[in-house]
Amino acid sequence: MSVNLRHEELQLEQEKRRVALRRARELKARIDGYLKEKQNIPNGFEIQEEYCQAKAAILNYFQAGEEQWKDWHWQMTNRIRDVKVLGSLLKLTSEELEDIDKVGRHYRWAVSPYYLALAIAGGVKGPVWVQAIPSIEETKDRYGAEDPMGEEFTSPAPAITRRYPDRLIINVTNQCAMYCRHCQRRRNIGEIDVHKPRKALESAIKYIKENTEIRDVLITGGDALLLSDKQIDWLLTELDNIPHVEIKRIGTRTPVTMPQRITPELCAVLEKHPPIYINSQFNSPLEVTPEAKEACDRLIKAGVVLGNQAVLLKNVNNNANVMKKLNQSLLKIRVRPYYIFHAKAVKGTRHFITGIDEGIEIMEQLRGHTSGLAVPTYIINAPNGYGKTPILPQYLVENKGEQITLRTWEKRIIPYNLGGKSH
Repeated sequence: MSVNLRHEELQLEQEKRRVALRRARELKARIDGYLKEKQNIPNGFEIQEEYCQAKAAILNYFQAGEEQWKDWHWQMTNRIRDVKVLGSLLKLTSEELEDIDKVGRHYRWAVSPYYLALAIAGGVKGPVWVQAIPSIEETKDRYGAEDPMGEEFTSPAPAITRRYPDRLIINVTNQCAMYCRHCQRRRNIGEIDVHKPRKALESAIKYIKENTEIRDVLITGGDALLLSDKQIDWLLTELDNIPHVEIKRIGTRTPVTMPQRITPELCAVLEKHPPIYINSQFNSPLEVTPEAKEACDRLIKAGVVLGNQAVLLKNVNNNANVMKKLNQSLLKIRVRPYYIFHAKAVKGTRHFITGIDEGIEIMEQLRGHTSGLAVPTYIINAPNGYGKTPILPQYLVENKGEQITLRTWEKRIIPYNLGGKSH
């Protein structure tokens, strides 16, 4: 090789490196703002001191210890649902307590001791608190619908909701560890906890057997994991015995609101019935705690595949940096962000609803700015049960067959020939 040729090659390599370094500086600049803001967005691991203080106060009130705290039956029995108890645990004004009591006369509320400790640690009126504790705004909603999804008109058999060709829902209970203030099925909560009777579940199983196109069954509620281990085992066995059912899914928020429910005994049941997919609903980074991680670790060890279906909620997560921190925190505990649901116009929840532009902007700030694994799909549920509709930023600017124009995640407008021809 001649000296001149070698010199030219070195110059070319140096130029490539200069281009790469310039590009690296551009990319680094794009994340600087998030890295600074991230320090002000704690997750549940980063507020453990405040959480432990709140937990100690709740245990002291109930005269209980660590053993009871870890028992999900104790957590359920001692759900806080009375303003007197709430007022004894932390300082709230008489007006605040009166407002909570007033809402409670219209809409039931209850929160597990675990989740209340997390809500207190995250701050009164903070992103966890507002999901759990009633707001007077719930009584001011004049526009919301009781059943915006039209579930009562998509139930061809007892306990069944069907909106798609090859899959359906079995609704097994109205019971939850905590009644989310933004719940899409708050009309079903009522005044008492009721599991679906065996007869209704048997009718649902019969419907699935008779409709051989059904390959995917979602068990939900309420919270499906608040059935007993024995009931869960029976239902999963029935589904396993239907040849055309390929997968089972379970909808549950217990890893978030009461991770104590994820016991070794429950996981032993789930391990018997693969493949099982569980989607939970973490809405705030504060909900990603050591206890939640322990619950998820147990489920994963049992062979369960975990996903997350966040709901876009005003003053909870309608911020790109918050959503990014949430999704990155979830990946660290092996939960894959799956959906971001636009909040439904359920009566009493209007104060949670954001604009579509906010959701699209969040997606803009996720795609390309973080791992693809941390980018869920933004979804609006079409009214009256017509299914999930993905909402995406517009990345295809122009389509002329082989010649298209793209808008990249950095908002660069770039022509692209699908056949590789240059122009």
